[in-house]
Amino acid sequence: MYDLELRRIALILPAVLVGFTIHEYAHALVAVRLGDSTPKDQGRLTLNPLSHIELIGLLMILLVGFGWARPVQINPRNFKRPKSDDMLVSLAGPFSNLLFGFAFALLLKLLITAAPGLFDGAGSGSVLWQILTYLIWINLLLAIFNLFPIPPLDGSHILLSIIPDRYERFKTAYSQYGRYILIGLILLGSFSGYNLLPIGFLTEKLFSGLFNLLRM
Repeated sequence: MYDLELRRIALILPAVLVGFTIHEYAHALVAVRLGDSTPKDQGRLTLNPLSHIELIGLLMILLVGFGWARPVQINPRNFKRPKSDDMLVSLAGPFSNLLFGFAFALLLKLLITAAPGLFDGAGSGSVLWQILTYLIWINLLLAIFNLFPIPPLDGSHILLSIIPDRYERFKTAYSQYGRYILIGLILLGSFSGYNLLPIGFLTEKLFSGLFNLLRM
């Protein structure tokens, strides 16, 4: 039993490291391109996973399926268009995961077409299949999860950029306390068995649709 759990962790770990690193690097890259050097100054403009991984968040996603990376810090005052540029930075993370999810699915399709025997049996081919499918799944999962409009997720930055400034008090309060809503929804969903945040459902639909599109 423990051997199976360790094997699952070993197979999913590359996908988590890649997914988190791509996500945070995309935030940093777009922020720097739009005029904010904060991520570069803090050493976040890199594809080195060690710069983006937070140990507790990494262990949480491996063990319970919910975790986090080190968020990239930005200073919107350095942007020429603070609201729209902040929205672009927020969208960069989920979009990069979505893009790489599709890229890994395409790679899997190409391998199946070029070398159909590669994934036969229970040997290295099976391991390669699982690693690639985890890479697809984790990237799609991170894209969908981070688009929910609840702080501190990327979707909340998009929502708050759209809300007019006359609701500044609400925006401030939501930014400060929204994380407790997120934690509450996750805990209630875990204890009640209801998908209050249909992350898995939406990921499965996108995952299945992608495979049907490529007919794998």
